[in-house]
Amino acid sequence: MRLERPDDFENRRKHLADLTEDELEARFWDLTEKLVDPIVELARKNTSPSIERSVLLRMGFSSIEGKTIVDGAIDRGIIGKGVGNILYRLSKEKNMEIREVGLKLIDGELWDDAVAIFKGGAN
Repeated sequence: MRLERPDDFENRRKHLADLTEDELEARFWDLTEKLVDPIVELARKNTSPSIERSVLLRMGFSSIEGKTIVDGAIDRGIIGKGVGNILYRLSKEKNMEIREVGLKLIDGELWDDAVAIFKGGAN
């Protein structure tokens, strides 16, 4: 048994029939933005441990070092600030190299400073 779909193309395109090619393209991109905007907003406001470890890998930390730093940020409730951002802000505040800051965080140091910066509202 073969299902037949009624051809209603002409009926469905009525609202687009009078648009020019440029207007159709503009409508396409407008609808695309409406579709993608919530996804972009989610990505902007949310992160994950794997994303944060990936950031640290690109900053020159090993995966084991990255996991330790990310776990520390999770434990202190500041992972949402971004671990790269945490390292950067601490390095500026302490006038230290980013690598040095990361190693101190791995050793359990500077976490109080990180929490003060990011939970104190000075984001």
